[in-house]
Amino acid sequence: MQIESTELPGNITRLSLTGRLDMDGTQAIEQKFAFQITTRAGKYVVDLSGVSFLASIGIRMLITSARGQSGRGGKVVLAAPQPLVRNVLETAGIDKLVPMVDSVEAAQATLA
Repeated sequence: MQIESTELPGNITRLSLTGRLDMDGTQAIEQKFAFQITTRAGKYVVDLSGVSFLASIGIRMLITSARGQSGRGGKVVLAAPQPLVRNVLETAGIDKLVPMVDSVEAAQATLA
């Protein structure tokens, strides 16, 4: 599992995840992800286009971070999940708790 952070226009941070958010993948990035997304209030796009699998531990990481941001006055949007990952998020009802859109561009518009 890999994580890459880039700054987008509008003071938005894009966190691109690549790999499997299973037990091993989540453990590999969880501390870095949490540090990047919870150290300051802001606007974050979590780009899931490179995530091929999502387990419950990965869902927990995403929800915990989104709640932490919300508590600070910030916002997290999940962007571009692959069909399998989208299905898992929708089945778990995560899309009702954290905004989920089809592209990074749509996420930027949501955060604007």
